[in-house]
Amino acid sequence: MTTDTTEGPTLTIDELAARAGVTVRTVRFYGTKGLLPPPVIGPRRVGHYGREHLARLALIEELQQQGMTLAAIERYLQQLPPDLDAHDLAIHRAVVASWSPEAVETVTRAELERRAGRALGDDDVERLAAMGVVEAGDAAGSGDDADYRADLGLLRLGVGLLDVPLSQEAILAARKVLIEHSRAAAHELSQLFRGEVSERAAQDVKSLSAHMQPLVVQALLTTFQRSLREELREWLGDVDDAGT
Repeated sequence: MTTDTTEGPTLTIDELAARAGVTVRTVRFYGTKGLLPPPVIGPRRVGHYGREHLARLALIEELQQQGMTLAAIERYLQQLPPDLDAHDLAIHRAVVASWSPEAVETVTRAELERRAGRALGDDDVERLAAMGVVEAGDAAGSGDDADYRADLGLLRLGVGLLDVPLSQEAILAARKVLIEHSRAAAHELSQLFRGEVSERAAQDVKSLSAHMQPLVVQALLTTFQRSLREELREWLGDVDDAGT
């Protein structure tokens, strides 16, 4: 598990609610239900929240969009390790988001920012468009009146990439690599499963596919996460050796 030490709890409850696109009342309600850990109490008894709280709110929102009741969400969160950081929570949210088909909606600029959990400048929207996360609608206006077609399953991922210190060209090249390799993996896995279920009835195949999809996605994410950490560990080791 990774530990995020780059930014401590710095958000007030009002700032957290605004970033997450929920009300302060909702944040407090989730806290009383145990869905959010308590804030860090600072000077003047003011509670401060961090990236883990924001990531947990995004996970709760995703679970709600999947149709889960509050009781089901409580059970889901109780099964998670208590010390998950923002990165690990984002992985869980990605797994949950993969359970449903693509969710492309037409939204206004204001709604786009609410779903993103932050204000978006014109440059931000252009970068999201280059990533394939949003595109201008047929009757796009300007400002809050503009319409955008947004892939809501990718929106928070794209917004997270806005703060990554990489060039737009590097991000797009990385996206191409991920798409090509994920399609290759999906094709090989589908061929493998096709051979196993070739004699099953069509309805049984659909049922198996529905059950297998979240499991396969979680397995791929876990495997990729471990492989990436190993690569980064080797890379950082090489950097340290070069600097000595």
